[in-house]
Amino acid sequence: MKQKYKKILIVDLCSRTPYRVKVSLIHKGEILIGTLDAVYPTDDRVIVDNLSKAIAPIDVRVGGFLIDRDKVKPYLRPMSSMTEKEEEEYESLVAWHESYEIVDWLNAHHFDYRGLIPLGLAIDVTTLEDNPYNDEFIY
Repeated sequence: MKQKYKKILIVDLCSRTPYRVKVSLIHKGEILIGTLDAVYPTDDRVIVDNLSKAIAPIDVRVGGFLIDRDKVKPYLRPMSSMTEKEEEEYESLVAWHESYEIVDWLNAHHFDYRGLIPLGLAIDVTTLEDNPYNDEFIY
């Protein structure tokens, strides 16, 4: 992964930790899904909780993973997947709120406002049959 892409991904993941973003990762050749718990930017490492499969014999479902080596990717929604109701809410935020409130709203709804999906750094959740967010949001 190019260093500039890794930096974009790390910055994005750091901003999403409070919003329980789901991530996919490839660990020891296996695809796992979990919830982002923490990001350590200086180490290019993340902590992922609630893994879809145990990674140790004693049913450990949390672990630290290297962003580049373990190919960590968040599950995000393209901006184009906004519902009419979300578009109205977003437009209201843009017109009347501070920029941090807009970013918080976009993060809470798992929107890809940095363009990670086209770069191959995130997975478009709207194209999946099995949504890792379950019914956390409707689109």
